[in-house]
Amino acid sequence: MKSLTELLQAMPYPGRVVIVGALAGGQQCVLYAITGRSPSSQARRLEIDAMEQKIFVRPTDEETLRTGNPDLLVYEAIMCGKDGIAVSNGKQTTDVFSALRAGAHAAPVLLAGLAGWEYEPDEPNWTPRISGCITDGGGLSVLKRAGNGGVLRNTFEFPLIAGQGRMVATYTGENANPLPSFAGEPRILALPFASAQEAAEALFEALAPSAGAPDFRVAAAAAVKSHSGAVSLQVKNRHAE
Repeated sequence: MKSLTELLQAMPYPGRVVIVGALAGGQQCVLYAITGRSPSSQARRLEIDAMEQKIFVRPTDEETLRTGNPDLLVYEAIMCGKDGIAVSNGKQTTDVFSALRAGAHAAPVLLAGLAGWEYEPDEPNWTPRISGCITDGGGLSVLKRAGNGGVLRNTFEFPLIAGQGRMVATYTGENANPLPSFAGEPRILALPFASAQEAAEALFEALAPSAGAPDFRVAAAAAVKSHSGAVSLQVKNRHAE
């Protein structure tokens, strides 16, 4: 089982990253990270709304953000509630969250919440929509473009094991044009962390570039739900404002 660093250092440009699992003490955990190549992707940060138990993607520079597609760049990334946690790389987070039900299995939640969604309309990359949730267990979804323009819907459900997570990304990690979409099953990795802060900082550092390579990092976040149900949210931003 690889560490965050071992896994992500082999992916120079993963795009967006979603990880679902459990920390070393067994607490439910969702991690999210943003990397970006364009100025509009870089002009963002993650913000916490502790009262609503949400983490939002917000612009750091409205004018620069508008050089891209704001509809794809600003959204609720993580939403936590009594029935579980939802996470994604777009506005589909709210639909996954609405589909959460106490005791429900993760796969049906993702299928229901994502029924009206497909890959992003950002030709030529056709960025996949990646989503995850925690309910009775963990689940991940990748919606990506098929060769004929249709939608490939890959849904994965798995048990939550202490100290272990599963990861999907929007891309394979190759910094190419166009960007190749994530393929295969979620990658298994270790989550030996004790807190949301430790996990978010470790994810941000794991995305650091190798010597001489460009730094694509934008932000990383963690949501951790304790055994008592208390939620802890943490973000690590490259740009303070």
